Parts: sequence; C-alpha cells; structure tokens
Amino acid sequence: MAAGRQRAARLLRQLQRAACQCPSHGHTYSQVTERPTLGNTDYAFEMAISNIRYGEGVTKEVGMDLQNLGARRVCLMTDKNLSQLPPVNAVLNSLAKYGINFQMYDNVRVEPTDQSFLDAIEFAKKGEFDAYVAVGGGSVIDTCKAANLYASSPASDFLDYVNAPIGKGKPVTVPLKPLIAVPTTAGTGSETTGVAIFDFKELKVKTGIASRAIKPTLGIIDPLHTLSMPERIVANSGFDVLCHALESYTALPYNMRSPCPSNPIDRPAYQGSNPISDVWALHALRIVAKYLKRAIRNPEDREARANMHLASAFAGIGFGNAGVHLCHGMSYPISGLVKTYKPKDYNVDHSLVPHGLSVVLTSPAVFAFTAQIHPERHLEAAEILGADIRTARIKDAGFILADTLRKFLFDLNVDDGLAAIGYSKADIPALVKGTLPQTAASLAKKMLFRGLRWLAL
Repeated sequence: MAAGRQRAARLLRQLQRAACQCPSHGHTYSQVTERPTLGNTDYAFEMAISNIRYGEGVTKEVGMDLQNLGARRVCLMTDKNLSQLPPVNAVLNSLAKYGINFQMYDNVRVEPTDQSFLDAIEFAKKGEFDAYVAVGGGSVIDTCKAANLYASSPASDFLDYVNAPIGKGKPVTVPLKPLIAVPTTAGTGSETTGVAIFDFKELKVKTGIASRAIKPTLGIIDPLHTLSMPERIVANSGFDVLCHALESYTALPYNMRSPCPSNPIDRPAYQGSNPISDVWALHALRIVAKYLKRAIRNPEDREARANMHLASAFAGIGFGNAGVHLCHGMSYPISGLVKTYKPKDYNVDHSLVPHGLSVVLTSPAVFAFTAQIHPERHLEAAEILGADIRTARIKDAGFILADTLRKFLFDLNVDDGLAAIGYSKADIPALVKGTLPQTAASLAKKMLFRGLRWLAL
C-alpha cells in the first residue's frame, strides 16, 4: 500500500511539473512582493475567479454592462451554429437596446486549434476593440480569451504565452480589455478560469495558455441557454463537470506540491487541493449526482439543467485553483489524435472527440490508481455518486469508485473505452507520448502505458 501510494504521488508530482500536458499549468500574477522563507514544498494557495452573475434571462443585462464599462467598440465572439440560436439572439437584442457598437466574429472552431486561435487573434487586432463578449461553450470563451490577450499584446509572438515546453510560458504582464463570458453549455467552467486550451496541430497535442490575467471580467450564467442543448452535448459537458470535481478534490494537496515558488508570480494556477476548492468541488459533485442524468434524459427539466449550469461554474472555481490531473492529462492526446470519430449531436465538419468524453473515458482506471494517495476522499466521492460504503474497506476505495463510475457511465450510454472511438493497442505509445512531455520521467511513462492498455479494448 505504501509503495503504491508513493508511486501514485510521484506520478502526480511529475504531471504537476509538466506544464504542457495540462493547459492550466502556467504562470499567474500576484501583487505580493515580499519573499518569505521557503522550503521544498509550497505553504500557501490563492484563489481567483471571475465575477459571476446568475439568473434566468440575465443575458438581457449585457448591454447595460458594456454601457457601464464605457465600451465603444465591442467584439462579439461565437460560432456558426450558435450565431443562429437564442443565446446569441438574446445578446444581440441587448446590444441593440443599449446602442452598443459591435462586430461579430462567428468563425470559432469547436475544439480550437492554434490556427483557429490565430484567425481570431487577427480579427481582434484589426478591430481594435475595447471590450469582448464571448457567447458559447469553452471553445468560444477560450478563443476569446486568446484574442483579447494577443490583441492587448500585439508585439508578442504566439508561443510567448503558450505553456512550456511547447511555448515559452511567459507571465502575462500587459493589461487586457474587459471580457464578458456568456456560457451556453454546462461543462467547461471557462467563464470562471484563466485558461484557454487548443490543439497544437504540428505536434498533435493539446496545450494552452494559463494565467489569471486572462480570466473573464464577468461570467453571465443564464440557465435558459442550456434548454436547447442536445442530449449528447449535455452528457459530454456534464462529464467534464464530473471530472473537474473529482480530479480537483483528489489532487495532491497544495502543501505537497513542489518546488515552492521563489516568487508568487511563479505560483501556478493549479496549486493542488485546498480547503476552499474542496468546498466547491464537493458541492459540484453532489449536484452532478442528483441532476446530470435528469438533465440528459429530459430537455424540459429546467431544474436539472439550471443546476448543472451552476455546477459547471462551481467545479470551475474548484479546479481553476486546485487543478486537475490524470483524466485531463490523458484526454488531450485522446482528442488531439482523433482519427475518424464523429459524435452524435455535434454539427461539425471534422473528426472530433468531445472534451468531456475524452476525459471521462479514462476515469475508472485513473481513480482506481490515484486512490492510493487519498483513499478516504475516493470513498467519499463514491458515496456521493451512489455507492454503499458502509462495509467498504479503505484499501478497496479506488476499485469502489471505479465501479461506481462504470455503472454511472453505463446508465448514460457512454462509448465503451478507447476502442469505441477508434483507438487500438497500437495507438498506446502515441497516446502516452502525447500525455507526457519529453522531460517526463520514464517511470511515469511506464505507469501511463500500463493504464492506457487497460482502456484500449
């Protein structure tokens, strides 16, 4: 047990140091300048989220918000599908009512790439906007964050702010324009975080930009926007919420993360589990357990869809400061190396493994492994998701949570393993390579190789 716990801890620490495999490992900012006496592990954590406004129909206030900001030239960013749907229409009506001058960019790509980011950045630079509104899921909001960043720092090279080792991972020190995020899915929590992820096509991996400086100024959570979501989009978005909550609650504690930064500006956005993130993660998990199945099965269940919309934000607050780990780390090559898979209910012209699906497919194997570090937390999570743990043995915590997740996913008709989305055992080396950067320890690679073999067929 002790040896297994040490192996799991070594792997999670390796992933913490490897900024590229998880887009939210990156630089942050702090106004603190005093340097305390430092040890090998960190001794502090800090919380940062966007302002959040919630309510049915609250989107109608966005025009007033922009008026209050004194915005004179606004960029409205969305995608082709959403541009014809009620959420964007609600924003357009509010902009018109309050006389807001704007230009709309609707070429956002579902699961963005470096090129689609660059296209949006070019539009933002030419537009010289003084405020941004992003209406959509994580793809739209993340694209808008990147556009705002690089338009505010026009002399910067694209790789300057991309997480190392793919990019330079420079801290963001330039002031950005206000960004209002209007999420239309109940999944990514992007309206609360300083994270923007994309596919880096040259290397066929996902990476991202991570800085508290790029988080939205305001997140407008309007549950009416979730009512038009198709079944599979509700499901895959909800799986992202599920894993955000589980991973942030079971992450290494902030005071076990090493090395301790010599300057607070170097403290990563993902700091490890901590008492504040724990509250949000557990609350989100309880909502998922109660409402996700209802939200998927009945599009008219306003209570369920509204609560899942809130759960997305709650989990975003949790993982946006604590972090995620193996499910997300392994999800990036799963989606980045996609072959021909096209999911139901997604109106796209390219192969696509939705982010939430790519994350949740590995979850049973991941939590069977990570339970060696915090078995009590894994048992608690299993109980929240419906397991009877009254006679459970602590050493079985990982297997109990894994079995609970398998049943949960089976009930929701989730694709069964990596083979169902087009992968075979021959793809495992490439998936492992995409999960860990070249600097990763060979021990960690071997562990992941074994774990992915369990999931292939």
